[in-house]
Amino acid sequence: MTDQTPDYKDTLNLPQTDFPMRAGLPKREPEWLAKWEAMNLYDRLREKGRTEGRPSFVLHDGPPYANGHLHIGHALNKTIKDMIVRSHQMMGYDSRYVPGWDCHGLPIEWKIEEQYRKKGKNKDDVPVVDFRQECRRFAEGWVDIQREEFKRLGVTGNWDDPYLTMNFHAEAVIAEEFQKFLMNGSLYQGSKPVMWSPIEQTALAEAEVEYHDKESFTIWVKFRVAAASDFTDKSACIDTDLLGANVVIWTTTPWTIPSNKAVVYGADYAYGLYEVTDTPEECWATKGERFLLADKLAADVFTRARLSDAMWKRVRDVTADELATLSLQHPLAGAEGGQGEWDDLRDFRAADFVTDEEGTGFVHCAPSHGMEEYELYRDLGMLDQVITYNVLDDGSFRPDLPFFGGKYILNRKGGEGEANKAVIDKLASVGGLLARGKIKHSYPHSWRSKAPVIYRNTPQWFAAIDVPLGGDDTYGKTIRTRALTSIDDLVKFTPQSGRNRLYSMIESRPDWVLSRQRAWGVPLTCFTRKGALPTDENFLLRDPKVNQRIVDAFEAEGADAWYKDGAKERFLGTDYNPDDWEQVFDVLDVWFDSGSTHAFVLRDREDGTEDGIADVYMEGTDQHRGWFHSSMLQGCATIGRAPYRNVVTHGFTLDEKGNKMSKSLGNTIVPEEVIKQYGADILRLWVAQTDYMADQRIGPEILKGVADSYRRLRNTMRFMLGSLADFSQKDRVAPEDMPELERWVLHRLTELDATVQKGYRSFDFQGVFSAIFNFCTVDLSAFYFDIRKDVLYCDGESTRAHAARTVLDILFHRLTTWLAPILVFTMEDVWLSRFPGEDSSVHMQDVPETPEAWRDEDLAAKWTMIRRARRAVTAALEIQRADKVIGASLEAAPVVHVRDEAMLAALKSVDFADLCITSAISLTHDPIPQEAFRLPEVEGVGVVFEKADGEKCQRCWKILPDVGTHAHPGVCGRCDAALG
Repeated sequence: MTDQTPDYKDTLNLPQTDFPMRAGLPKREPEWLAKWEAMNLYDRLREKGRTEGRPSFVLHDGPPYANGHLHIGHALNKTIKDMIVRSHQMMGYDSRYVPGWDCHGLPIEWKIEEQYRKKGKNKDDVPVVDFRQECRRFAEGWVDIQREEFKRLGVTGNWDDPYLTMNFHAEAVIAEEFQKFLMNGSLYQGSKPVMWSPIEQTALAEAEVEYHDKESFTIWVKFRVAAASDFTDKSACIDTDLLGANVVIWTTTPWTIPSNKAVVYGADYAYGLYEVTDTPEECWATKGERFLLADKLAADVFTRARLSDAMWKRVRDVTADELATLSLQHPLAGAEGGQGEWDDLRDFRAADFVTDEEGTGFVHCAPSHGMEEYELYRDLGMLDQVITYNVLDDGSFRPDLPFFGGKYILNRKGGEGEANKAVIDKLASVGGLLARGKIKHSYPHSWRSKAPVIYRNTPQWFAAIDVPLGGDDTYGKTIRTRALTSIDDLVKFTPQSGRNRLYSMIESRPDWVLSRQRAWGVPLTCFTRKGALPTDENFLLRDPKVNQRIVDAFEAEGADAWYKDGAKERFLGTDYNPDDWEQVFDVLDVWFDSGSTHAFVLRDREDGTEDGIADVYMEGTDQHRGWFHSSMLQGCATIGRAPYRNVVTHGFTLDEKGNKMSKSLGNTIVPEEVIKQYGADILRLWVAQTDYMADQRIGPEILKGVADSYRRLRNTMRFMLGSLADFSQKDRVAPEDMPELERWVLHRLTELDATVQKGYRSFDFQGVFSAIFNFCTVDLSAFYFDIRKDVLYCDGESTRAHAARTVLDILFHRLTTWLAPILVFTMEDVWLSRFPGEDSSVHMQDVPETPEAWRDEDLAAKWTMIRRARRAVTAALEIQRADKVIGASLEAAPVVHVRDEAMLAALKSVDFADLCITSAISLTHDPIPQEAFRLPEVEGVGVVFEKADGEKCQRCWKILPDVGTHAHPGVCGRCDAALG
């Protein structure tokens, strides 16, 4: 530019916006939260739904537990829920979300007990109502903390009126729902093995158990063959070579041996009689001793017993018919000091759960501590002969059990107790041991105390899931059949694998253990007749009037009413003599609480649903055995079907290397820290970018990548805002009057709108964001914006410029509403930058309807060809730029050789130089010269580089021959016209 040439910068229509390049999310996000609260955004959306008569959409919140700060799994879970709720709202629904909390149960009770222990206080010395009140206060405190932490994530919902399982109405409904089990005949008291936590002294459900590796003792134990049986009339005709032989069992739970009542075998396996011919110095076998073993496992057993192959021999086959004639002696039978505890003969029979894959081919049965053994003897009608009560609530042996009384299976911290060693030592001392060792295996642990659990026979309350129920049997007569029918016919699963997981669990599950031996929860509101057996017809009191008195009291006072003085007399009234009835004080499994939430949230609340059924339940994949499962069972028992139409599941969150997060490993990611560093929108964007249906990873490097994606997207929005600064409706251009390039963008919007809305409806946020992000970076920033900057900046009041701004306005409304469910804060910032105001919010908007008339497949096909050719040109120019032949593409005027006539015609129908951002371009059908640049993926296009001819326009920077020939010095004809 010469000294005489004016500075034309101020004549350009450059972007103008106050929208900052740096987001400053950690500082600014709380301002938008305050704005939404001040404008009462959630309630205004509900009013909008009512006035417009929108169809309802309800995601029912699976309640988190109110006992600690949020972890990254909470953030993932609540963010996905929020995206579901917000996206459906913006697609035309009245999308309601009532957050909730699980407030009862052992974790809170455990915390209060810990506080007591630190103060030297005994829980049992505190009145139960006082103890429950402390639990309630503890839960209330954490609800308030977690509520603020969830809100900070940008999660919208009815935070002023959430549901709590400890609210009086909720407790009344939970009791009422339990009474439906009481009245329909599915409730019963039974004594069977359940997973029991000796540390917490309560039964546990499968959903309350997690599996960790545990090292266990393993022993091979001798049961001597006897000639008679107390159980059956077996033949006394036993081959003498079997008398005195030992059936060998293998177990990883030595502590169950004192409760052994039987040994079982497999009727279809090959067994043999084996004899020891020699022994090493240290060995529990003796020369001449005989053993019955499965042939497939015999060699391994002798190896475990330190016997080489030369020290034993196989004597003969032993048939299943021969085994059927035998009875066995317990290894402790006749032991001095045993007081006859184990002198009765043990039953010996075939069972279908025996395998010959490991062990000995024989299985020791303690039906009080194993479900398969329990079911075997239950079906045989022999439970009264085989059930023991040797293990107490705290995991210790009953005090009067010979040799082992008072010894603990686990110590008070959950580690190995004395019981296993005491049993092993005693077996060795009486000659009942053949071998011992240790094994590391997956073992159930309480997910609360992290301590191992045991199977223990104890009286519990169950819901029978195969008993025919009354009422509507549209989907089946029993809980199980209704649940399986619901899974097949009524519920859609995302991902589909969730269907198989839940189906198989319910198909094979046992009856539901409803009772827990704790204090903080909703009690099993029922009475049992004194002196009656659980099998008696009149064992349970079933009286609607009594039930209603209980529900009314709970509604007014909460479940504490059950524990107050005179409660039994109050509820029984004058209809029954209190001395004839026992009040049950077990509390309900907390999964029953959460499984009942559909009744007091979906059914009872104004913001629930008309039919009491949720559109979506969304939780982690572990909830197939948790909340999805318990809600299914509870709903099928009380309303005859599943209480949900969709089940969406997410995986677990791992660190960057795919490891499980652990404080001890120092690899945990805390939501609060991410928000402090980056802002909640970056955390939300991480959720949107990940395949949440599988296990997902997060860490510092991953978050850096997310932040980079965010910056690129933010720059796209900033460019649009700047270019729309002076846009008004009078500048709008009808689609039919737009240039082809703008009409191609509109076509792409029809495709993208379909992708986005389909993705949101199918909960595919990764697909939604990927499609939008690729469109913004590839179609817009790298193509459309790059091309149209020249027109927007330099054209002045041309139709092209107005058309471009019209398209930018259309893009603005779609991109902000498409992205608002994901980037809730940023899209609010973008929206308010154009439409400020106290009552203005992008979250009050719907996704605009995209006219189908914008779709133009022929035009799209043409522009696909044009863009392919453009890639070849830009690649050729990039080489020249890298070699410093040119500094910018406007210095070029390449010659483009095009072999395909259709492509050539397409390129000639547009201003291809503008599209390639060159000052000129020549198109030819001439053969491609040898020296031409070729891009392998763009066949039939060759580019020969030429420099542009002319002078550089000091306004648009194009190099053109006419520069300097117009009224305004140093500009081209287009710029001269724009300057007027």
